[in-house]
Amino acid sequence: DDSLLMEAFSEIANQHKRMGIHYNFAPDIDINNNPLNPVISTRSFGDDKYVVARNGIYYMKGLQDKHILACGKHFPGHGDTDTDSHYALPVIQKSPQALDTLEWFPFRQLIRNGLGSIMIGHLNVPQLDEENNPASLSKKIIQDYLKDELDFKGLVITDALNMKGAIVSDLKPGEMELKALLAGNDILLMSENV
Repeated sequence: DDSLLMEAFSEIANQHKRMGIHYNFAPDIDINNNPLNPVISTRSFGDDKYVVARNGIYYMKGLQDKHILACGKHFPGHGDTDTDSHYALPVIQKSPQALDTLEWFPFRQLIRNGLGSIMIGHLNVPQLDEENNPASLSKKIIQDYLKDELDFKGLVITDALNMKGAIVSDLKPGEMELKALLAGNDILLMSENV
């Protein structure tokens, strides 16, 4: 029942306001299209891109209509992985065209409806960044695909930089944060060296 969803998401925003929270790292708009995915699962609205987009818009509007900043995550799409990015860097072997057809559909819909921020996932997508940078540290993924291709104008935030999926072996804490900023992130989540 769509009206119940909108009421629930509006109430979540009310609870945020009561607690003084201004920013919610939700909704998760990943499409849960890999049954072996160990981390997205019930965090997703499902495996149907239309359902994910519709419910994501309801959640976003429920928050943002009450002046709580919403955050669509995890660009470029964490649904078709079999690795938990809290512990290792997932690899997604998909072309930009394949991602645009499925994973980016909810992102496009929420962007068109006024999404205020997007979280970049710790995901290795070689066909988007031939240098194999995690998406969260990739200027090409953030600038060329998210900002230029999807025309996103809001805030860009990294996923938590203390997650194992974010760790690039030749970068020390501090260098990783600099690379994340230079890649186009506006906010660094859980930086290990400010």
